[in-house]
Amino acid sequence: MPALARTAKIAPALTPQTSARVVTLPGRPASGLKPKQIARTVARNVVPPLIVLAVILVVWQVLCSEAGATLPPPSQVWQESYDLIAYPFFNYGSQDIGLGWRVLISLQRVAYGFGLAAVAGVLLGALIGQSIWAMRGLDPIFQILRTVPPLAWLPLSLAAFQDSNPSAIFVIFITSIWPVIINTAVGVRNIPQDYRNVAKVLCLNQFEFFFKIMLPSAAPYIFTGLRIGIGLSWLAIVAAEMLTGGVGIGFFIWDAWNSSRLPDIIVALAYIGVVGFILDKLVSAVGTIVTRGTSAN
Repeated sequence: MPALARTAKIAPALTPQTSARVVTLPGRPASGLKPKQIARTVARNVVPPLIVLAVILVVWQVLCSEAGATLPPPSQVWQESYDLIAYPFFNYGSQDIGLGWRVLISLQRVAYGFGLAAVAGVLLGALIGQSIWAMRGLDPIFQILRTVPPLAWLPLSLAAFQDSNPSAIFVIFITSIWPVIINTAVGVRNIPQDYRNVAKVLCLNQFEFFFKIMLPSAAPYIFTGLRIGIGLSWLAIVAAEMLTGGVGIGFFIWDAWNSSRLPDIIVALAYIGVVGFILDKLVSAVGTIVTRGTSAN
């Protein structure tokens, strides 16, 4: 009791003012964007590539401005191909269209071929990874077929389909399916045994096991294969269009070469590189969302 009495004497009495100060909650921390942090991130990711690009353009300009140079310098490319750079979506006729339209036509073919390859590749990869007999029978054949160059399939596809458009789509399909199959099979084989035991305890059928256990577990491997496949698809369509014709970006490059328009070819190559980079980043972003950041970058 004496100790309690001393404590009561020491503790100050609560006045209305002190009571108000005690119960007042602190203000909510500012959650707005930090301009300095955004500026540092932009500078770290954008400035170095711009510096490297500027150095490349300067070196290119110096080397190709000399008399007898076989390639045009950047200044000549800008002057002679300004319309292709500044107006990618002009349309003056069936073949006189901007590079933006040509890229979209090529992307449409890539969407068909790569979409089929993604679906078939995941299913076949799951079969190979799940069945030891399927792996022994199909894996050696797939390993042989995946080494065939894309354009080597083009004569067979032209003979089979008798049309350039489905032939190009088939070349995309047969080129991009192999990394999807192989990576999916590896991902399925690496599913932890504990997950398989849980599936047995829950009495999941094959359909439920595929969607609830197999796909989520193998998703990082699957999207790695899809990233490789989309890059191969873009390479294959450009090469195939050079030989099959049409209005795609590949045929434009071949037509520009036949017309000795080297600046147009350089601009088209820049378009191809940028679009390929965007496709890779799109598949990577989808993979990061689906796998919640566990897919390999």
